[in-house]
Amino acid sequence: MDRMYRVLGFWTGIFAVFFFLGDMKTTSLIFLGQTGFFILLGYLKLSERMYIYIFFGYLTVFFAGFTYWTVFMMTPGAAH
Repeated sequence: MDRMYRVLGFWTGIFAVFFFLGDMKTTSLIFLGQTGFFILLGYLKLSERMYIYIFFGYLTVFFAGFTYWTVFMMTPGAAH
């Protein structure tokens, strides 16, 4: 299970680089933070149950934040 967190760290790192190259600095920093979080967790050698609890907590925070952003911050039909 710890290897999967390192894999998640790798892919979020790739996305951080792509967002940076696409001139999306804020999104790149968010993904860079997630990369550090996942890599750190990957080397903690926790139990599998703890890794699952952490992942469920991460998903809860992500979905709450994503839902808030899409409902209250995005303007429907607004162009860039």
